Amino acid sequence: MSCPYQCSHEVEQMCKVTKGANHGPAPIPEEGKWVKSKQISDISGLTHGVGWCAPQQGACKLTLNVKDGIIQEALVETLGCSGMTHSAAMASEILPGKTLLEALNSDLVCDAINVAMRELFKQIVYGRTQTAFSENGLPIGAGLEDLGKGLRSQVGTMFSTLEKGPRYLEMAEGYVLEIGLDANSEIIGYKFVHLGKMMEAIRKGVAPAEAFEANVKSYGRFDEAVKKIDPRKE
Repeated sequence: MSCPYQCSHEVEQMCKVTKGANHGPAPIPEEGKWVKSKQISDISGLTHGVGWCAPQQGACKLTLNVKDGIIQEALVETLGCSGMTHSAAMASEILPGKTLLEALNSDLVCDAINVAMRELFKQIVYGRTQTAFSENGLPIGAGLEDLGKGLRSQVGTMFSTLEKGPRYLEMAEGYVLEIGLDANSEIIGYKFVHLGKMMEAIRKGVAPAEAFEANVKSYGRFDEAVKKIDPRKE
């Protein structure tokens, strides 16, 4: 039987030797099962990937929940680039419903998001997912758990100079209002407002000033501080 593809003259002149070994792919862990993946529909799992653009001006964290090769859920978080937020909006519309292979070969508008998709694809098809050993994986909507209460990304923003030292601007807990210093002018705590909870309260009709005060908290030994400064002004 001739080969259905074009072969070189040298290959055409070779005699046929039977290929004996055919053990198939090695099994990978997927949602509590060992799966011999042969096609995209064999792939399931929830995991994360991080990407960056060529000038490294911004970064993207992408979370996908994949069932039977189809993306069912996408969480797109971006940092450091204003244009990337709009790209993320488009990517959130593009990704669900696509197969992993389609998504890998789709223009997700921003290089950082495209790179995140590439990195995430490699993890998923190699069985390196967050749900590799979780029976039946995680339900659709599990990605929102990364955001916590208030449904905001966990962001850390710090600025520091040799001349004046560090300034905490935003922590996972929220927007930093003041940082507390001890007698040596070292940071020992901070006061913050949880923006997500504050905005939820305002949307429910709570007066802005009241919502603000209700969501101001402190961390560390802030109450023991000798001096408290506004990191954006002092």
